[in-house]
Amino acid sequence: MPELHWQKSSFSSEASNCVELATAPDGTIHLRESDAPTTSLTLRPSGLYSLLAAARREIPNRP
Repeated sequence: MPELHWQKSSFSSEASNCVELATAPDGTIHLRESDAPTTSLTLRPSGLYSLLAAARREIPNRP
């Protein structure tokens, strides 16, 4: 697998516990926690969409 270019979430602060994302040449999307970089979740775009939609349903509305 080619080396991935990881990007930190724009919602992350300068702290070390951040969500990072990378897109592979085959179109899969990889997610990892910056403090555990050897473990990642690999999804197709439709899977990421479903994951984000489910997370949004679980987050209460913010003022």
